[in-house]
Amino acid sequence: MENKIEVISTVTVQYQSDLYKIVDALNRSLKEKDLMFGLALDKEDQEKAVFTIYRT
Repeated sequence: MENKIEVISTVTVQYQSDLYKIVDALNRSLKEKDLMFGLALDKEDQEKAVFTIYRT
């Protein structure tokens, strides 16, 4: 059986040091709903973060 991860939505926001706490809370509370959340610094602008929602 193949495990496929689907990107549902991606948004770029201004980076804040506490953003990871929101992503962590979402991952902990919604993993049983087959949702996963990611956060990465924008490669072109380190002051922005890319927030992504995945369906697993």
